[in-house]
Amino acid sequence: MNKQISVVIPVYNEEEVLESLFQRLFPAMDELKSTYEVIFINDGSKDKSLEILTKVHSKYPDKTVIIDFNKNYGQHMAIMAGFEQSSGEIVVTMDADLQNYPEDIGLLIDQVEQGHDVVGGVRVNRQDKKWRLLVSKLHNSLRLKLTGIDMVDEGCMLRAYTKDIVKQVIATEENSTFLPALAHSFAANPTDIDVRHAAREEGTSSYNLYKLIRYNFDFFANFSKAPLEFFTMLGLAVSTISFILFLYLIIQRFMHGPDAEGVFTLFALTFFFIGIVLMGLGIVGEYIGRIYEEVRKRPRFIIKKY
Repeated sequence: MNKQISVVIPVYNEEEVLESLFQRLFPAMDELKSTYEVIFINDGSKDKSLEILTKVHSKYPDKTVIIDFNKNYGQHMAIMAGFEQSSGEIVVTMDADLQNYPEDIGLLIDQVEQGHDVVGGVRVNRQDKKWRLLVSKLHNSLRLKLTGIDMVDEGCMLRAYTKDIVKQVIATEENSTFLPALAHSFAANPTDIDVRHAAREEGTSSYNLYKLIRYNFDFFANFSKAPLEFFTMLGLAVSTISFILFLYLIIQRFMHGPDAEGVFTLFALTFFFIGIVLMGLGIVGEYIGRIYEEVRKRPRFIIKKY
C-alpha cells in the first residue's frame, strides 16, 4: 500500500545519534495522522549504524525501509536511492544528525498541501562555524548569478517534494547531481519556510573545508558553463594583452636595442600564461570527466540488501 508521506534519511556513521533520532522522529510523524514510511539509507557506515537500523526495522517493520549500500556513495546518491524506493505522495528529506528538527516536518507538509511542489527549509539562527556560514553565503550569491536557481538555503536538507517532482529527478539518471537544486529547477511553484537548526550534539560533520570547496566547484560544473565561459573571456583578454606587449617589445628593441632585463620579463609572463592554460585545461577536464562518467552508464550505487 502506498504511503502518504515518505521520509528519506541518509545515514553515515551516526550510531551516536540514531536512538535520539528515533525517539523524536516517530512521535513527530505519528502526530501528523497520515500513513508514512521512513527510508533509512546506510551509506557505507563503518560503525554500528546498520545494526541499529536493523533493530528499529524489527520494531517498526511497517513504517521503516532499510537500504544498505555496499560502500559510501555520498549524501545525494543516498537520497536518490531513497527516492527510487519511496511510495509516498509527499517525500521529505532530512539529515540524521538532528541538526534538523523532526518536529518541523509538519510545517513542510502544510506548504505542500497548500499547492507548493518543492518546499525548502531555511535554517534560522544556524549553529555552524563562521567559516561555513561565509562559504554558504558566497555559494548562494554565486549560484543565483551563475545558474539562475533561486534558493534561500540550499544546504538545508530538511525539504519536501511532491511525487511528480521526485519522478522527474529520478528520470534524469545522472551520476553526479545535487538534488535540492535539481528538484528546484523542475519546480513550478516552489517556496521556502523557516525551520529550526540545532548544533550537532554527537559525532562530527563529514564536510571539511576541502569537501565544501569541492562541493561548490562540482555544483557549478553540473549546473552552469560559467567556468568555461570565464576562461574563454580570460583567454581572449590575455591574447589581446600579449599582442600589445609583443608590439611594445618590438618597438623597444628597435628604439633601444636588446635588453637583458626584458628576457626575465618574458620568462615571468610565460610562466603566468602557462599557469592560466593549465588551469583552463583542468576545468575543461572536469567537464570531460563528467561526460565520461555519464556515457559509461555504470550503476550509480550498489545496494547490498533492503
